[in-house]
Amino acid sequence: MHDTLLLFGATGDLSQRYLFPSLVHLWRDRLLPAGFRIVAVGRQELSDDEFRAWLREHMAGEVADDPALVEDLLSKIAYVSVDLRDETSIAAALSKYADGPSVSYLATPPDLFVHCANGLKAAGLLEGESRLVLEKPIGRDLASAREINAALRACLDESRIFRIDHYLGKAAVQNLLALRLGNTLLEAVWEHRWIESVDILVAETAGVDGREGYYAGYGALRDMVQNHMLQLLALIAMEPPSVLDADSIRDEKRKVLRALRPMSRDDVAARTVRGRYDAGVVEGRAVKGFVHESTVETFVAVETYIDNWRWAGVPFRLVTGKRLAERATEVVVSFRPTSHWLFERPRRGRERPNRLRMRLQPDETIELGLMGSLAAPEWGAMELKPMSLDLSMSGSPQRRIAYERLLVDALRGNQTLFVRDDEVEAAWQWIDSIEGAWSQTEQPALDYPAGSWGPAEAERFLPPTNGYKSGGGSA
Repeated sequence: MHDTLLLFGATGDLSQRYLFPSLVHLWRDRLLPAGFRIVAVGRQELSDDEFRAWLREHMAGEVADDPALVEDLLSKIAYVSVDLRDETSIAAALSKYADGPSVSYLATPPDLFVHCANGLKAAGLLEGESRLVLEKPIGRDLASAREINAALRACLDESRIFRIDHYLGKAAVQNLLALRLGNTLLEAVWEHRWIESVDILVAETAGVDGREGYYAGYGALRDMVQNHMLQLLALIAMEPPSVLDADSIRDEKRKVLRALRPMSRDDVAARTVRGRYDAGVVEGRAVKGFVHESTVETFVAVETYIDNWRWAGVPFRLVTGKRLAERATEVVVSFRPTSHWLFERPRRGRERPNRLRMRLQPDETIELGLMGSLAAPEWGAMELKPMSLDLSMSGSPQRRIAYERLLVDALRGNQTLFVRDDEVEAAWQWIDSIEGAWSQTEQPALDYPAGSWGPAEAERFLPPTNGYKSGGGSA
């Protein structure tokens, strides 16, 4: 395990809210090497002591739990102020840390990736076994992603580049693989003959507050679908790999992404909905709408198909949005009706199809919806009613936040839960087909009230569980 972490964007929101708290937890649990050191890199002019004081204040919750532990980790931090667009200055400021293999983590906007990588290269910090970690997004379209990837490969080998999608670090997301590949019951029916549709929902109650400038250049499709949701789709739809190693898994995910059916002008009109939240009420609190001169969407619903044998004809519906009625991430797999219905009640066509619902947040649950007579009155044994097998994860040990797992993997050199360059480019190629068709048709972003499930036109895209209903509050 490498013992030096260079963290770019050290005063940013991501570092403050997730990365430094994750490092505190890992230090507490002795999962970091004894000689571990952190080089915090940022634009603000701060001394080591000033940065530690700033970080101490912004990690008040961690300090309250164990102030001595936090102080121990703070003592291992050196702060370096540098212009992250000036490659020569980066090299001069950081070259003294090139005394062994290290991990450089770029928690910065994507337009700084190449400058930072070139500066690190010039400083000797990307040589040998040193590694580079990058936050999403990698570019904003296929052309920019290819440009960034090419520039990174000129600095170091792909085997030492770690592109983070923090969803892949979530225990519940990893459980998708376990469910799919570790259970005969699901393995046998995981294809188009038995599955009717797949729904993926990532709903947020938070808005764009404070990130208007960034969000105006991306929107929901680029910000959420291109990475988080397509990674979930790929894990659900991929062929079983020969072994559970990094390249085998990523090879199979790339095949899925390349098999996504591109969108035409006619497709986007029928199979996508864009939305933009207006003022409303979220969790009992009045909130403002998203106001910006750009026309980007804060909500998107997409129905797509994977053109291969396993998933021929099965619609995959992806829905994500900000300021929705609830915070929820879930996958719903709906199975086809039984081939021969024997029962009078309910009549054929009125039975509820079997559904596998995997909820990833805020609570981790697995629910299998069945039809059974045990849910009916005991004198009507041939009357079937819906029943569910419910597995709640609430009794499990406290889960680590995703960044803890990913930081340890980057320090150890395990790329399994990181995204490869060809995956990124395959995802952008499909996203570009949608963005291009939207541009040609000038498809508008429809208004929806904050606290609803999105525009009314998107209701048919929502998962067939829990009464999701667009255009108003939660049902």
